[in-house]
Amino acid sequence: MKPTMRMCNGDEDYWRIRPFLREVFRLNDRRQVTWEVARWDYWRWPGIEGWGDGPLEEKVVLWELADGQIAAVLNSEGQGEAYLQVHPQWLTPALEEEMIEAAEVRLAVTGEDGSRSLGVWADDQDALRQAILAQRGYARDGTAEHQHRLDLTAPIPDTSVAEGFTVRSLGDVDELPARSWFSWKAFNPNEPEEAFKELGWEWYLEIQRCPLYRRDLDLVAVAPNGDLAAFTTVWFDDVARTAYFEPVGTYPAYQRRGLARAVMTEGLKRVQHLGATLAFVTGYSPEANALYDRMMGLAYARCERWAKTL
Repeated sequence: MKPTMRMCNGDEDYWRIRPFLREVFRLNDRRQVTWEVARWDYWRWPGIEGWGDGPLEEKVVLWELADGQIAAVLNSEGQGEAYLQVHPQWLTPALEEEMIEAAEVRLAVTGEDGSRSLGVWADDQDALRQAILAQRGYARDGTAEHQHRLDLTAPIPDTSVAEGFTVRSLGDVDELPARSWFSWKAFNPNEPEEAFKELGWEWYLEIQRCPLYRRDLDLVAVAPNGDLAAFTTVWFDDVARTAYFEPVGTYPAYQRRGLARAVMTEGLKRVQHLGATLAFVTGYSPEANALYDRMMGLAYARCERWAKTL
């Protein structure tokens, strides 16, 4: 039985893809060779509604069986990126080839010089996808996700909070403009304030629309002067019994005080109390990965970006 390709029909398929991802995640022993549902939600709401990554109808492709069962999903995240979510029962070289071909047609971006390019992500242990990408002229470009994970069946060690700072849940809507500003500045330290004003703070409302969002798991470290000095949002999936940290950051003026570690520790304790047995966080930079190594241990998986000019 060969799966048939079709384009996403919007939110109706968005909700169908969520249980598909949960099933594939379970069948892969909760390894991030495909997306966990929290990442899918995060891309759907702030990614598409707040940051212009969509629409679903153009950036998601499904492969279905005759009975309507989903066999695979291709989706973007950002511009010119392709992620392949494949049910292990239907994983074949032919399906992988077809998905990459569809990504080249539908997800590639055109540069100022008119050239088209695409990045396809592959687990560093996925020999099949790597071989297909190499045959099609792709090459690793040096970009990688370090997928850190922590077994939550053991006690979480305490972490001290810098003197004068406190860790608590995010406040109500009146605190959202400040939360948006400190978050944006943590990841865009060299950008002028005008760029934030153009973006606005309302994108944070889209984060709070995510189905797994809980304000008691949206954590901030507060400075003595009231600044939101560090932050993390933890996405607890009670079906998979997992917790996903996205994002984790510290406002530049308050870095190197252990505040990101403090908010992560509080998050780990809270989700462990809720019944999570496994926690994830993804790092891209040496600085982020150094923090996550300390928090989660040195064991991690790698998902690598393979790039090609078409």
